[in-house]
Amino acid sequence: MTDVMAIPDLLLRPPLLADASALAAAVQVSHAELAAWMDWCAPDYGLMAAAKWIESTVETRERGEAFEFIIVGRGGELLGCCGLNAVDAVNRRANLGYWVRSDVTGRGVARAAVRQLLDMAFSTTDMERLEIVVAVGNAPSLAVAASVGAQKEGLQRRRLRIHGVLHDAVMFAMLRPAPQI
Repeated sequence: MTDVMAIPDLLLRPPLLADASALAAAVQVSHAELAAWMDWCAPDYGLMAAAKWIESTVETRERGEAFEFIIVGRGGELLGCCGLNAVDAVNRRANLGYWVRSDVTGRGVARAAVRQLLDMAFSTTDMERLEIVVAVGNAPSLAVAASVGAQKEGLQRRRLRIHGVLHDAVMFAMLRPAPQI
C-alpha cells in the first residue's frame, strides 16, 4: 500500500510522532461527537494517547494488519484520520474507518478521503472487499458510507461495543471493481 496520496485539497499520509499534538487537539475539539461512536475516545485523550496510537500504526503497518492515515488539509492542518484495519489477508478483506474534526464536518472531507482510500486500496493491494461498520445512530458516518457507493448489506445486532454498551450496526461493503474487458 502506498504511503502518501493526494486528494484535491487533501493529503492522506501515515501519521508521524510530530503529529501527536495536532492529533490530540483534533480529538479534544471533536470529543463530544467522537466519544459517542469511538470507544478509544476518552475525555482525557491527550498527547500520550496520540503518541501511543501513532507508534502502534508503525507496527501494524509493518505486520500488514492495518494501514492508518491522517487527513491533512491544504494549509497543513490535521482534519481527521482514515484507514484500513482488521486486515484479513486470507480472505482479502479489511475494515475501513474514518473520522474528521467536528469543525470541518459537512464539507465533504470524510467522503473525499474515503473515496481516495478506496481507490488506493483497490489499485495497490489485492483486497477484494472493504467493509464499513457503522453504529445505527451515527447518522453522519452512515451518510458518508452511502455517499461513497458502499452497499448496505444489513443490520448486525449488538455488533459494536462502545464504552461497554453493545450497539446495533449497519454493515456496508465495497467490492473490488470487476475488470473492464
